[in-house]
Amino acid sequence: MNNHLSRRDWLKVSGITAGTLTIQALSSHSAEPSMDKSRALSSASGSSVVFQKTIPVRHEVDVFIAGGGPAGLASAIAARSQGVSVYLAEAHSCFGGMGTAARVPAFMQFTSGKIFLAGGVGKEVRDRMASQAPFKAGGNIDTETLKRIYDDMMSESKAGFTFHTSLIAVEASNGHVSHVICSAPSGLFAVRAKMYIDATGNGDLSAWAGASFEKGDEQGNLMPGTLCSTWSNIDWDTWIASRPKIPQPDGYMLEKAFADGVFTVRDEHLTGMHRFGEHLGGGNIGHTFGVDGTDEVSLTKALVWARKSLKEYEKYYRKYLKGFEKTHLVATGSLLGVRETRRITGDYVLSLDDYKKRATFEDEIGRYCYSIDLHPTRPGKDTYEQHRKEFDEEFRYKSGESYGIPYRILTPRGLNNVLVAGRCVSSDRYVHGSIRVMPGCFITGQAAGIAAAIAAQKSLSTHKMDMKELQGRLKSFGAYLPNA
Repeated sequence: MNNHLSRRDWLKVSGITAGTLTIQALSSHSAEPSMDKSRALSSASGSSVVFQKTIPVRHEVDVFIAGGGPAGLASAIAARSQGVSVYLAEAHSCFGGMGTAARVPAFMQFTSGKIFLAGGVGKEVRDRMASQAPFKAGGNIDTETLKRIYDDMMSESKAGFTFHTSLIAVEASNGHVSHVICSAPSGLFAVRAKMYIDATGNGDLSAWAGASFEKGDEQGNLMPGTLCSTWSNIDWDTWIASRPKIPQPDGYMLEKAFADGVFTVRDEHLTGMHRFGEHLGGGNIGHTFGVDGTDEVSLTKALVWARKSLKEYEKYYRKYLKGFEKTHLVATGSLLGVRETRRITGDYVLSLDDYKKRATFEDEIGRYCYSIDLHPTRPGKDTYEQHRKEFDEEFRYKSGESYGIPYRILTPRGLNNVLVAGRCVSSDRYVHGSIRVMPGCFITGQAAGIAAAIAAQKSLSTHKMDMKELQGRLKSFGAYLPNA
């Protein structure tokens, strides 16, 4: 943290001040969460209990943010830039989510090839990373460097925050969230805010407040997860010189490895290893098929399987690919890389048709361009080939092209003081495959933060936003808005 902060300042920045009011909290939400199709939320015995406890309202702020991934972090920094008070609760031990705790090795594209699209927070993150030697060497994420950059940016913003703080309940009535309940090492506490931003990735806050949502495809199938990893002792020069010209899987000798019985699951989709530093790599390797990131039992099974399966990949890399003969699995992510859970239904659902048209909108809050990246829901050559065709050919943009992101995908239907940002914004499944990556999360996150600040300052419903004002403030903040 910044050395110039006094202990009192640090307490304020970290959000460790306590209120004196108390409330009664029940274990059930005032607005029942929408039921996931994959699993009924019930106890094994079929019985239930009523849990009642008096807890403190520890924070009363203008804007509360659930989740400190790229969307939540961008929301907090942007909201604070508008002069409002902010408190962010992050369940894990660091900011960044997928890019840090989950060790996802690459941001994906910040630009359209001609224009830097993730202006504002995304540009600041990219510039700070570019000044670091590990990033210069390979252009991919060094997780420890990114953790420190995020810590610095949040501390400089003076937004309140705490780690190891989980959202566990939402109290809402008639579309208005009155407060949320959090759990931390110090116990349970409440937060009361004027505006709430759901940057949980899973859309927990919105769903628990009663918002409708979709999950997966028409049958409820979800994209697989990946347990990302860090690898050492890679001879990158040898690999680059010998890298096959034939596309994977055959070019990477996967067929030979399948025939030799190296893998338990035949998975043709090998995203691969990303370089950082001289001899290190970040692995986006393997899939956990059938995982549901909103189900702790499913996540547990996926993590156990993924850790085991990476030993198979270690054997494969050493035996079949030049430059990896001595590679060693150093560490796996402390979070599973989850690609898809809930998509909250907003005032507008950004669609594949919008993506194909390179759409523009009157309420545009940003533009983005990543190709539609839907990982197959099951292993198999047919599903892999379909993914590659969509990703590389059918839906890939040319340099300079992008699609508009309307403000209305941030506003959950039926909730008047909640905004969503990041992976759970309102889109169909195809566009979700594009907008879910980190630069997209920076774009939607900072827009949600500034919109929440305006709504808090003017006592507005999130559905009554003055778009000219929002777009003007976003442009001043650095957002790319050519149509506003």
